[in-house]
Amino acid sequence: MRTPLIAANWKMHKTTAQTREFIMEFLPLVKDLSDVEIVIAPPFTSLAVAAKFLKGSNVKLAAQDLFWEDEGAYTGEISGPMLKDVECSYVIVGHSERRQYFAETDETVNRKIGAAQRSGLGVIFCIGETLQEREDGRTLDVLKRQLTEGLRDLSPDGIVIAYEPVWAIGTGRTATPEQAQEAHSFIRQQISEMYGQGVAEGMRILYGGSVKPDNISALMRMPDLDGALVGGASLKPDSFAKIVRYREV
Repeated sequence: MRTPLIAANWKMHKTTAQTREFIMEFLPLVKDLSDVEIVIAPPFTSLAVAAKFLKGSNVKLAAQDLFWEDEGAYTGEISGPMLKDVECSYVIVGHSERRQYFAETDETVNRKIGAAQRSGLGVIFCIGETLQEREDGRTLDVLKRQLTEGLRDLSPDGIVIAYEPVWAIGTGRTATPEQAQEAHSFIRQQISEMYGQGVAEGMRILYGGSVKPDNISALMRMPDLDGALVGGASLKPDSFAKIVRYREV
């Protein structure tokens, strides 16, 4: 049985004071939940503050990115050991915004996943097609390439896949539950071919792309959806709590 995982990706939002305020308001709203894994990914500047106020709670901490080397002359970069030092459990790798704005490739994503695994971090590995790729009928080809190249020569241990159709991120457009299920089913089949059916059945596959309190329940009814990577709707405690408590919506 796969435990659902609901993760908040705050992107470039929230100061340290705003992070503390969010956590203090959010934790009482979800403290009784034990059947959903809850993860928050604030910006780098808020990681230490978040770790302090999440300590002892049922909410885990994630970073939004990392570099593929553990240390060195890489001005502005953050390493896996640094993230472990501030008590991160997960790191997001390969988000479409990193690919779009910062020229990340399947190769660099692969190196980053390897670095995260070396440091004992769980990885939320993002994949997804653009609108043009979907309209050209290349969705499954794109997903297969991103999975194959992103996980090349790596263990599946600690990997969570996040399917995020690029055309649905921050646009208000959401894949229908059926569209999401089709992609998730394909991803699970690819993982089965790469690592075996046992690994595929145990690997969690999240959906991301304009997830909100009013669509999370329908998405989570799909058999291959194991959670969500939430952007804008995770910035307010009550909104994110409603998503985490999707069974009650």
